[in-house]
Amino acid sequence: MRKKSKKIFYKTKEEIELIRHSCTLVGKTHAAVVDFIRPGVKTSKLDEVAETFIRDNDAVPGFKGLYDFPFTLCISINEEVVHGMPSNYELKEGDVVSIDCGVLSNGYYGDSAYTYCVGEVREDVKKLLEVTKESLYKGIEQAVIGKRVGDISFAIQQYTERKCGYGVVRELVGHGVGRQLHEAPEVPNFGKRGRGPKLLEGLVIAIEPMINMGKKDVIRSTDGWTISTADGKPSAHFEHTVAVSKNQADILSTFKYIEAAIKNNIELSEIT
Repeated sequence: MRKKSKKIFYKTKEEIELIRHSCTLVGKTHAAVVDFIRPGVKTSKLDEVAETFIRDNDAVPGFKGLYDFPFTLCISINEEVVHGMPSNYELKEGDVVSIDCGVLSNGYYGDSAYTYCVGEVREDVKKLLEVTKESLYKGIEQAVIGKRVGDISFAIQQYTERKCGYGVVRELVGHGVGRQLHEAPEVPNFGKRGRGPKLLEGLVIAIEPMINMGKKDVIRSTDGWTISTADGKPSAHFEHTVAVSKNQADILSTFKYIEAAIKNNIELSEIT
């Protein structure tokens, strides 16, 4: 879904706040979709809800039309890793759903992904989601001035692949974020410490572990977009957009609204 650019654009404090605004709207869009992540709902409905919410908030879906992608959300089910296309598929109990959302507001993009459970999900799949999310924050811990991209990559790979035995996707990576959705540098989820571009003040990047329960290998669907695991085992995807800072990364996106909505839905289901 991305075109490569070698030039790194460093952001001013004002630009970082504009990116934060877009990222906050991404988080709120995810939360608006949470109510519809339940058995029997078509994934096309999730896309419709997201687009309406974004436009009602005076912004533009960041993915729609980019590289000719025709939808607001990338919705990837179970063994689908990323770039899944909304469709007439009806969510089923036990599915896991990766939703990636981008927003363009005031000339700057926001980008964030979260993987959701539909009803009761197998314990081994829940564990995959937990580890993938934890690895995101382990990568973010390395996003400080003076480190290198490889330090982020190594932290994610060390935790998910070497410690937990999962497969780290090689073909898909994180990226810079700004006036373009995909800017330099690329941020792989595998690599060696001390390698890659140096992390400097003003660098804004999307860190997004894409982790498979089985092997790392992936295949592309005949639709030209959807990337799935080659062995058919589940995959998980979590993403934050962050600004590199001195002592700790500044996380510009947020899961706060998402997780509040998930908690509210669980509490309501327990009451009923």
